[in-house]
Amino acid sequence: MERLELIAPCHFGLEAVLKREIIDLGYDISQVEDGKVTFWGDAEAIAYANVFLRTAERVMIKVGKIKATTFEELFDKTKELPWENFIPKDGKFWVAKANSIKSKLYSPSDIQSIMKKAIVERLKGKYHVAWFEEDGPSYPIRVSFLKDVATIGLDTTGTSLHKRGYRQLTAKAPITETLAAALLMLTPWKKDRILVDPFCGSGTFPIEAAMLAADMAPGMNRSFLAEDWKNVVGRKYWYDAANEARERMDTKIDVDIQGYDIDGDVVRSARENARAAGVEHLIHFQQREVSQLRHPKKYGFLITNPPYGERLEERSELPGLYTEIGESFAALDSWSMYLITSYEDAEKYIGRKADKNRKIYNGMLKTYFYQFLGPKPPKKTKPE
Repeated sequence: MERLELIAPCHFGLEAVLKREIIDLGYDISQVEDGKVTFWGDAEAIAYANVFLRTAERVMIKVGKIKATTFEELFDKTKELPWENFIPKDGKFWVAKANSIKSKLYSPSDIQSIMKKAIVERLKGKYHVAWFEEDGPSYPIRVSFLKDVATIGLDTTGTSLHKRGYRQLTAKAPITETLAAALLMLTPWKKDRILVDPFCGSGTFPIEAAMLAADMAPGMNRSFLAEDWKNVVGRKYWYDAANEARERMDTKIDVDIQGYDIDGDVVRSARENARAAGVEHLIHFQQREVSQLRHPKKYGFLITNPPYGERLEERSELPGLYTEIGESFAALDSWSMYLITSYEDAEKYIGRKADKNRKIYNGMLKTYFYQFLGPKPPKKTKPE
């Protein structure tokens, strides 16, 4: 099977989580950079990575890496790449996205136009045609320039991997599914420990936690662009990945995952999303204020995405809100708390300095993942 280099973009600051996921799938890492992990795989890896990766935004085939400081150079070097290995005669192809950082070529529309022309010229010579109907499967191309070096990839995913297919209803300022999964995987939470999200919104943290606990593949209920690429990825690989996902899933587990929100309509939306994900029976949703958060169990986890005060009119409410968070957490004996927020004074009003703090970019917004670590539970003694 032909060896391919595959690119998996992710949130800035979470590359280590994605790297671990890829290694766990059995693939070798070739490079880790800001916001992406590159690894070696084959046609089968395209299917498995799309179905099983929780923290990647998409999976791309790396077509090439070229240096270009003029449009003439970009045209010539793009034309040299082996596009016929991936794009068939009837393929619909275009440069769907181009971005440029610290490079002489910086106009996305010009980069897109020049590269499209170069690919057309290459394929004309290979297929001996003067015109392409482009009425077959779609092969979108993505290019990113950094310091005059362009990394060029074919997008096998289509709609971003954070769209699992379950979140039909969203509350305001939702956290993406891929980011929620990555943050959960940064914590030591396991399915035998209680997890509570007191600002559950559309239910993303509890749903992703339930999917993790049930070993439910995030891509098992959606489709991918490369499913139509019969010239690159055989249908068998998609069937194999889907079958393995079904075999691994165990939704009969016993877990304690809870989601609270002050807004009853939001709680109903979260419940609907959990139902769409197939994990409604694994999560207890309830309308409740954070000030009412009490729990008799020990060694639990608070994992949440509280309001940031991105709207000016909400900012004045943040000191009181984060004070309530701190008071509720202090009353939970031996618990740990993990929260992501862009609010700079979070620790001040929570009343405790975080044990760990990780900077993560949520889109263009700089946020902090504050980690307040509770004690580890005593090890269970094995019966003699």
